[in-house]
Amino acid sequence: MTVLEQLSHMADLPVTVDIELDRRVMTMREVLELDVGSVIKMTRSAGENIDVLVGGTLVGSGEIVIIEDTVGVRITDFASEE
Repeated sequence: MTVLEQLSHMADLPVTVDIELDRRVMTMREVLELDVGSVIKMTRSAGENIDVLVGGTLVGSGEIVIIEDTVGVRITDFASEE
């Protein structure tokens, strides 16, 4: 029996999926100067590995991808229970 079959009764429950692309420390002045259309430069780029968390728990990893004008995450691995 697969994990999906075992958890099928919970398949429609909403969960929070967190993907953190990067973090940056900014001064309050920099934050207050932000406006619609402002760009915050990050150090990460397409192809880099990132963590995928569900409900705050690491469930796998992925890589940053750019598809047309959208940033996404391609899942590359799922964490396994050991």
